[in-house]
Amino acid sequence: MVIATALLLTNLIAFAAFGIDKRRARSGMRRLSERTLLSWALAGGTAGAFLGRHIFRHKTRKQPFSTLLWLITMMQGLAIAMWATF
Repeated sequence: MVIATALLLTNLIAFAAFGIDKRRARSGMRRLSERTLLSWALAGGTAGAFLGRHIFRHKTRKQPFSTLLWLITMMQGLAIAMWATF
């Protein structure tokens, strides 16, 4: 239950971070770093990050950001598969 709550919160924060960064980009304000956005994904907010990208249409063509986000996704999938196997 604690892990599920933590993952839900992390995904909500990742989603919100994409929305905040998009709003800041449009208004010319100081932006969140790509490192911050990718860190939330790495912390377990990958689903929120992808949903935020889609909903806010933010950083969808940006390279190497997209590649790094997919790499994080693959690493997390591999980690889950290895955990489930052992």
